[in-house]
Amino acid sequence: MSSNLSELVGRPVIIGGGAAGLMTALQLAPEPVVLLSKSPLGAEASSMWAQGGLAAAVGADDDPALHLADTLAAGAGLCDAVAAQRIVRAAPAAVERLARLGVAFDRATDGRWRLGLEAAHGRNRIVHATGDGTGREIMRALIAAVRHCPSVTLLERIEARRLIVEDQAIHGVVAVGGDEPLVLATRRVVIATGGIGGLFLDSTNPAGCFGQGLALAARAGAVLSDLEFVQFHPTAFEGPSRPLPLLTEAIRGDGAILIDETGARFMADEPGAELAPRDVVARAVWRQRAQGHRVFLDARAKPGKDFAARYPVISAFCRMAGIDPAEDPIPVRPAVHYHMGGIAVDAMGRSTVEGLWACGEVSRTGLHGANRLASNSLMEAIVCAQSVAEDVAGAAQGRAVPRDIAATPPASDPAAVRPLLSHGLGVLRDRSAIASAIRGLLPLAETAGASADPALVGLMMSVAALAREESRGAHFRSDCPDTLPVAQPSRFSLSQAIAAARHVVETELPSFRSALP
Repeated sequence: MSSNLSELVGRPVIIGGGAAGLMTALQLAPEPVVLLSKSPLGAEASSMWAQGGLAAAVGADDDPALHLADTLAAGAGLCDAVAAQRIVRAAPAAVERLARLGVAFDRATDGRWRLGLEAAHGRNRIVHATGDGTGREIMRALIAAVRHCPSVTLLERIEARRLIVEDQAIHGVVAVGGDEPLVLATRRVVIATGGIGGLFLDSTNPAGCFGQGLALAARAGAVLSDLEFVQFHPTAFEGPSRPLPLLTEAIRGDGAILIDETGARFMADEPGAELAPRDVVARAVWRQRAQGHRVFLDARAKPGKDFAARYPVISAFCRMAGIDPAEDPIPVRPAVHYHMGGIAVDAMGRSTVEGLWACGEVSRTGLHGANRLASNSLMEAIVCAQSVAEDVAGAAQGRAVPRDIAATPPASDPAAVRPLLSHGLGVLRDRSAIASAIRGLLPLAETAGASADPALVGLMMSVAALAREESRGAHFRSDCPDTLPVAQPSRFSLSQAIAAARHVVETELPSFRSALP
């Protein structure tokens, strides 16, 4: 491999093999690019597991303005309305773009897209593929396209460990393939590494998604934003498997209801009932369980006998657990599903570090605000990949010079972080639990060991959660249950987060805010 590195000097490097990274690489064609994936393509990508689909205003009764209104309402005052408008307007074209790449979206008998309904959407606007296999079908098509694209140099089983930064600008990527370290000299890097579910004990995400892209950006000096907002999916399959299998919101869109072990429908009196925003449903399920109840998704009446045909993947793992969804209620619980916060980026995906872009779940575009609207995430990844690629292609390349590296950081292991973050940043949070997480995470983050990068990401999330002394969207503080009248995004760098965390450890809690902007 080292003999070929000279041929790659100066090429844009895309870190991440999920939908955002693959689409960015394809959109950059015919410019030669390097795509790094720490595992075989698709093996550890959250996109592969996405069941819900893409949200796009493509129905006859729909309009991007209606999609925007639903997005802003779900975002609880923290969406960037301009960014959200730009992204949802581009969503219908993104569906068409994927179809041209070979994605076999489900169609009605008249040939139009078959559209589903999910929580907090005012219209049926969710475009699916093979029922509950949308992510898998999208990834199949994108992987095939990338493998056949001559301008993409694909480096699988290669993990980015650090970004080389000089004078606040990107100069390269330090990566490892097996035991062999390598340096990719470049002035243009796109981080598209996905989310943070692997930092928690109970998540629907692949265990290998634990915030590596956030750590790369933070150590490079980039500003991160809204890290406290973690979306818990209310209906993960309750069982011993980890990650937890997901029961897509589309099932509730088809009429399934939530009940306890007595058969009582506890969401019936909530506005929107089972199709209320995800944070509302997740808290309701969490409270039922905290009171000693079990919670079940009851699909026996709707979709009933059509369940297996509509949701073949879910039906298969239910049957493996001895459950027939057409006859039996399905046990569920909340689990970490999506991260609304991330690397702060502008309209073109640029971070605050010259030469560094971000795309997909790892970025904070302003679309999701405090609470992602269902199925907006795959759509965001596809839409923003185009704008990121256009900006990367038009950016001044500068001269990339290969550099020697003093030491390669070790592979990360989030095992020590999971219990700390799960306790401190659960569905319901409070000052004491968050501060306890910070005290446990800071010494791990300040080491050079395998826990350092995961702890660093968890620490920044916890500092943001402690600083937000209100309840908004997916961030609910039982000690601060009210929502403040003015919404302010959180934005800070790694050095500011570390300083704030030290205040928590060394001094009285109120003074830690002085270290944040």
